[in-house]
This record gives sequence, C-alpha cells and structure tokens, in this order.
Amino acid sequence: MPTHLIIDGYNLLSAGGRLSGQLESARERLLYDLASYRHRKHHHITVVFDGWQQGHPSEQREHRSGMQVIYSKRGERADQVIQRLAREYGPDCAVVSSDHEIACAARAHGAFVMGAQEFASKLRASSLPSGSVPHKELDTGEDFTVRRGPEKKGNPRKLPKSQRQRDRHLKRF
Repeated sequence: MPTHLIIDGYNLLSAGGRLSGQLESARERLLYDLASYRHRKHHHITVVFDGWQQGHPSEQREHRSGMQVIYSKRGERADQVIQRLAREYGPDCAVVSSDHEIACAARAHGAFVMGAQEFASKLRASSLPSGSVPHKELDTGEDFTVRRGPEKKGNPRKLPKSQRQRDRHLKRF
C-alpha cells in the first residue's frame, strides 16, 4: 500500500544544500528528483512551497509528473498547509520536514515524521544508478558501549521498541 508523502519543499531544498543560486531551477530539480523517486517507490507525493510573501491571493495547486504541488496563498505559510494536510490524512501519511512545530502537529494526528536531512539522504541514495554502491564509512565500534545499570534486564544489544518501529517505517522509503 503506497504511503502519501507530504513534503515541506523549501525545508527539503535547504537540507539537501540546494537553496543556493537560482531558486526556480533548484525547485525544478527537486521536483524532477521527487518524480523519479515516485516512479520507483509508487508513493503519492504532495510538495508544499511557501507563497505567503509574494504568492497568489488563493492557494495554487498543480499536478506535475504525477505529484501534487501546492503553493500556499499570500499570508499563509507552508507550515499551515502541511499541518492541515496531516490532519486530513492522519496516519495514512508521512511528513517530511525538519520543522519542530510541523513534526509535533503531524505526530499528534498519527502521521509518521521524517526529517528533511534524513529524506534527502534517502532521495540521493535512491537516485544512484543501479549496480553502484553508495559510499559507507567503516564502523570502528568505538562509539558502541553498553551503559546499562544492574537493575535493567533484557538484551542489551536490542534496540528500543520505538526505534525498531521507526526503522520498520523507514524501510518503506
């Protein structure tokens, strides 16, 4: 079952380091990358961009490459649109934003929240040509020390339940 992804457009652009230079070309490149991601993963995608300062008097929606692109109306921030969409879709959506206010509101409505930096790395990894292996650092194991008190029981190497659930959600992307 495909998940509905609601993406904070400018937040993802800044997380991917693409906000420098021409804003229009960076936005087009992001939409192109998201369209190819949608083609591979078959998720429904809605990208929301801010239009609150010099946008149109009404919210602008367009469909591009199978995705819905929303520009918030003048006086309304993309954050408000994303929160409204998260309320509408509830647990059937995933929100991509590093904004704390958006993340809290989306979680309150049951949505899965992924940071923009985290999704940007998944987007880059999924755009690698098939057969190529992304560069990974070797783990030295120096940072892994078990710090459990004598009163705790259970497997010290098992991740907490919340982290295991989050990892299961992330595998879909």
